[in-house]
Amino acid sequence: MPIQVRERVRRHRRSEFDLRRTALGFALVAILLCGAGLAFRTALESAERHPVVAGVSVAALVAAAVAVLRRRRSRRAAAEAASAALEAVYEVVDTALEEMPDPEPDPGPESVRSPEPAGWQDMDPYDFEEAVAALCRRDGCADAEVVGGAGDLGADVVATTPDGRRLVVQCKRYSSGNRVGSQELQRFGGTCYAVHEAGAAVVVTTSTFTEPALEYAEQCGIVCVDLDGLTAWSGAGAPPPWQAVHPVEG
Repeated sequence: MPIQVRERVRRHRRSEFDLRRTALGFALVAILLCGAGLAFRTALESAERHPVVAGVSVAALVAAAVAVLRRRRSRRAAAEAASAALEAVYEVVDTALEEMPDPEPDPGPESVRSPEPAGWQDMDPYDFEEAVAALCRRDGCADAEVVGGAGDLGADVVATTPDGRRLVVQCKRYSSGNRVGSQELQRFGGTCYAVHEAGAAVVVTTSTFTEPALEYAEQCGIVCVDLDGLTAWSGAGAPPPWQAVHPVEG
């Protein structure tokens, strides 16, 4: 009888040991599956930006699976192999993400600006004439063009106003300390009507006018646009200068 009892105890202990080992085996498999799933999801998310990551992740998971199959008799060795493989995957993913350049912000559409006061004076004379012609076209003089040059007789920009008059503009790209005088206005006044047959005569400058020049221009019906007036015109804060021109009665 004692011998039979010992045999039963031994059989019972063997049964408990086998059950425990089976439970540990299932737990290990669950851990490996969770880790593999996490690594696979991480690889898929980064595959679009860095295709190399996907290949490395798959290779690492395959290596881990092979290690588990080869070392299934040794639970500790299998766990260490799987952990090393996952660490390699995470390291590759982290390195790839760090090396990826940051996306550049979309700058969006550029705003269209008229030149600032300092910008007008920084232009060379020809660019200044082109800028004035562009303002004329913006405000309805579709045929505005630069004609200035040697022998222009005072006409730098010519155009047709929306109401059908011939517009003649003289451009004076001067520094702020160089004012437009009466002699320059007189030369322009002697050609703008008689030679160019202007219906609207305008002088535009990046500086200012002397008092005698303004007096002469008023007598002849010439509109004078100084730097402040030009800035207001370009910023749509003032009407086009030819709207202030009144025909001179003979």
